[in-house]
Amino acid sequence: MQFIGWVYKPFRRMIPPETFRYAATGGFNTMLDIFLYFIFYNFILDKQNVDLGFVVISPYIAAFIFVFPITFSTGFLLAKYVTFIDSPLRGRIQLIRYGISVGGSIVLNYICLKLFVEYLFIWPTVAKMFTTVIVVIYSYLIQRYFTFKTGRLQRSPKTNSLTSRQ
Repeated sequence: MQFIGWVYKPFRRMIPPETFRYAATGGFNTMLDIFLYFIFYNFILDKQNVDLGFVVISPYIAAFIFVFPITFSTGFLLAKYVTFIDSPLRGRIQLIRYGISVGGSIVLNYICLKLFVEYLFIWPTVAKMFTTVIVVIYSYLIQRYFTFKTGRLQRSPKTNSLTSRQ
């Protein structure tokens, strides 16, 4: 936590601390996910199918299945104890809501990739980049206003529109 605070100092006038912590922990968890996926796919599974007897799982899907619980756990713990430290919700409720938000991210990934690649004919790698931006924004908002509830929405009396309060 002290390291993130130290790195945050030059950015404190540009970005709120919670948003910076989200970017730092989310970036770390994403790098961990990619690193573990690489290790599982290339070395543990050795790029071989996983035969469970009743179904055969391709190595790239098996690597995702093995890595997902690890990065789900680290992502939740980082969000709870580093990013959204001011959350008034109990840990059990946060965990359930985190699971719901991650499920939403998976569905949003699928929908965006299908839309961009199959209907808008965007190259898959470029489509994944666009999708990642959309999912990161969704994820931050859902975690801030639903999963951990550290942001509050209030109606502005002047414009009658929703505004965020820290």
